[in-house]
Amino acid sequence: MPQTHGKRIKTRDLFSKEVREKGLKSLSKFMYDYKEGDEVIIKIDPSVHSGIPFRRFHGKRGKIIEKRGRAFLVKILDGNKEKLVIARPEHLVLVQKNAKEKN
Repeated sequence: MPQTHGKRIKTRDLFSKEVREKGLKSLSKFMYDYKEGDEVIIKIDPSVHSGIPFRRFHGKRGKIIEKRGRAFLVKILDGNKEKLVIARPEHLVLVQKNAKEKN
């Protein structure tokens, strides 16, 4: 069979969840409002199909630049090049700072 060229090509293991993780996340995950300058990790949630960034950016760390509608613009480093990724909050995780950095 010919190979498909869709957005989710080669994501069988990358976008699969464990048995107890299946289903949607809590509403607080959808409603969280990130601020400009927040550091986030792109962690794609396969149960939400809208606002998914490309699979290459899964696990990348970046900074929130601005809000665009329901989504956020995230600046990441891809090699030596800065790239802008549009992702909805379901696919973002806030980076936890160390206790020393907070003081």
